[in-house]
Amino acid sequence: MANVGVIGLGNMGRGMALSLKRAGVNVVGFDAVEATRAALAAEGVETLADIAALCARADVLVLSLPTAAIVEEVVAGPGGILASGKAGLLVVDTSTSHPDTTRKLATQLEAAGMAMIDAPVSGGPKGAITGTMTMVIGGADADVARAMPVLEAMSATRVHVGPVGAGHVTKIINNLLCAAHLLTCGEALRLAQEAGVEPARMLEGINAGSGRSGVSQVNAGTWILNGAFNSGFTMKLMRKDVKLGTDLLASLGLELPMFAGTAGIWADSATTIPDGEDFNRIVETVFPGKKS
Repeated sequence: MANVGVIGLGNMGRGMALSLKRAGVNVVGFDAVEATRAALAAEGVETLADIAALCARADVLVLSLPTAAIVEEVVAGPGGILASGKAGLLVVDTSTSHPDTTRKLATQLEAAGMAMIDAPVSGGPKGAITGTMTMVIGGADADVARAMPVLEAMSATRVHVGPVGAGHVTKIINNLLCAAHLLTCGEALRLAQEAGVEPARMLEGINAGSGRSGVSQVNAGTWILNGAFNSGFTMKLMRKDVKLGTDLLASLGLELPMFAGTAGIWADSATTIPDGEDFNRIVETVFPGKKS
């Protein structure tokens, strides 16, 4: 299997690197924060001090970064992949990024003899550390086939949805739906409570019927009704993803009222729910929990 470098060693990148190592892949990592590099090195994954050193070692680079702007800086900025990578290098962006950024960077990398696919992920830190994530993939057939052994070592489900950028379009839509489902599920919990039905029992019924969603089936029981709110994904990150959705709508000149309404509620929640809180807490805007 190819030598793999992972750039961005936060909750997700750390998990991916450890899953790759567990699968027997020769993996090295880089993060801009020295303490983060040291923490992963202590877990047995070699880390390097700069992107140039990583590019010299890797055949495939996996990016796990928080924003499209940082992805662009890592790829096209000073000392980045374009400046340091060798011909034949394959870049796999698992970040949730803007498809226009992805397409632009893919074109630049192609001109330099490299290639890029977008493979944003779902499943959170637990999915990353256990290798059970879902990936929606955009890229040329040959590039996706070349990356597949690496993707298989990090994920349980992979869906190739189209050319470069299609993965990020699909992930943005997925996260808009998740953001909306959290709001509708919160309202359903509130409605059941006010109508005298135990919310958890109501969800059992919903999850056996056509109204179910990933939020009603997973999030509600795992992080919401028990008050855990420890999914590892923050309000700040989901607000960023919802903003990517509104940016995509605007760029296409689309007016979709349900998504627009969802985005407005998430933006307004910044006054009551801090960025650092778990993203599932958005339900508290309509469902404060069980009555005492």
